[in-house]
Amino acid sequence: GVGPSDASPDEGVVEDLPFIDEKAVEQLTEGLISHYLPDLQRSKSALQELTQNQVVLLDTLEQEISKFKECNSILDIDALFSEAKHYHNKLVNIRNEMMMLHEKTSKLKVSRINI
Repeated sequence: GVGPSDASPDEGVVEDLPFIDEKAVEQLTEGLISHYLPDLQRSKSALQELTQNQVVLLDTLEQEISKFKECNSILDIDALFSEAKHYHNKLVNIRNEMMMLHEKTSKLKVSRINI
């Protein structure tokens, strides 16, 4: 048979609940909202301000990064010019050597002809 231990613990709960006053629920809800809403609105405006500040900070960082990139490209150009100067000096030295060798070979030819 069905004993007292076999009954569901929720059985009869609906009948035991007192009448729920809709107006009381509405007033409690309004009270709860009026209690927490100002803090939530302050938090919302603080978060909006923080977000705006972050956008400004990101823009500033992007500008600084582009400045650093410009500096790096200027350094690259400077290195390129110094390298070009180095190779120009090498070319000048090679040209001078070739002119000296040309003079020597010309003198050798002249001295052979005179022999």
